[in-house]
Amino acid sequence: MPDPIMYQEDGYVVLESDQPEQFMNSAELKTKLANLLQQSETIIPRELEQFDSPELQAQHLLDNYFELDVSADQYLQWYVVRLEK
Repeated sequence: MPDPIMYQEDGYVVLESDQPEQFMNSAELKTKLANLLQQSETIIPRELEQFDSPELQAQHLLDNYFELDVSADQYLQWYVVRLEK
């Protein structure tokens, strides 16, 4: 049986072109993704066309992807982090 910690997330480390790494919680990252998806230059994966709103698209990205090509030379990557005390 898998250890429950495998399904625990404390936040995300977010890497973006020409930016220092950032730590975000899931709500912050979802908002950032939804905002990016509304920009015309963002390359939206075809799989996301089935979702009606940027918020649903962002949630699908959050759950199933780790990278979004924002434009031809810009990217956004996110990785789950687990913090131990």
